[in-house]
Amino acid sequence: MKPIIFEDLFSFLNKLEKNNNRDWFHAHKQEFKQVEKQTKAFYNLVLDALRTHDDIDKLKLFRIYRDVRFSKNKQPYKTHFGGSFHRRKPELRGGYYLHLAPNNQSFIATGFWEPNKADLLRIRKEFEMDDTEIRQIISNKSFKNVWGDLVGDELKTAPRNFDKDHPAIDLIRKKQYIFTKKFPDQEVLSSTFLEEVNTSFKAVRPYFDYMSDVLTTNLNGELLI
Repeated sequence: MKPIIFEDLFSFLNKLEKNNNRDWFHAHKQEFKQVEKQTKAFYNLVLDALRTHDDIDKLKLFRIYRDVRFSKNKQPYKTHFGGSFHRRKPELRGGYYLHLAPNNQSFIATGFWEPNKADLLRIRKEFEMDDTEIRQIISNKSFKNVWGDLVGDELKTAPRNFDKDHPAIDLIRKKQYIFTKKFPDQEVLSSTFLEEVNTSFKAVRPYFDYMSDVLTTNLNGELLI
């Protein structure tokens, strides 16, 4: 994938940010279609790379049109591209996300953005019972060198029916379990960006394997699927 594709993309998105209205977008629709085509091609290259080491059932590339019905921000267009890669369920859990935006705003993310009520409780109960394995995984040096620290929204105190003084309360009170990695424009424009994205995604596998095991078993370790 030639770096020029992202130069075209970033150029278009920068212009869109300054002209975020339907008249301008309509006048530059052909330019948008071209960068959209090129960007979709890159996301499909990421999909192919992921499938060499994981079971991905689909890619979802999000539309550039914003849903402004319930938003104070009435700008009609996003100034980035985003796409998610879905692992095969119910056996495999977690997901991958790639966000492309100019001005050093590109990033990748992995993990659990919005676990449903049952999954969130199962995760919390696992950490309440034993947080040894998850801490070993996320504190591993090679893992942290790629992904840094676990992030995500969390409660200010303990969830209902959990002890606020529990040793694993820092994990239990989380509502999301996410890792992110930022990329400056220079790295996105490099010829090694695809390889770097795929290598980073591959490094998260021990975390996904562990969480998938948790979410497909009960507290006794018995399979639920």
